Amino acid sequence: ERETEGGLEKQRVGAMILLSQNLLVSPMAGAVDQKALAIEATEVEEKERDFDADFVRKMLDRLDWPSFVAAAKTLNKAEGLPESREGLDTESEEALKVVHHALLEVNVVSGYLVCTET
Repeated sequence: ERETEGGLEKQRVGAMILLSQNLLVSPMAGAVDQKALAIEATEVEEKERDFDADFVRKMLDRLDWPSFVAAAKTLNKAEGLPESREGLDTESEEALKVVHHALLEVNVVSGYLVCTET
């Protein structure tokens, strides 16, 4: 179900991890930059998943890092995430576990994806 609020297009979503959110881009005709959609969560839960450092490292190259950090901040799950991808120590298991948690264990049960470009 699509809505418009304050001039922004919103799409209701359910059950989504930040990895999925980060890989989605706006289908709107006016969206030129094709940045990841913003998220407005109405319900969030955490679900533990097995940690795989190699998987997290591989996903780093596919992420829109600024959008990932912004989404994690929106959900109050950004503690320990560096502002820039370059600030992440990919050899540190602890640093990768912080990314893993925000990327794969934070589950948006309900909310909206928002196109910030249209």
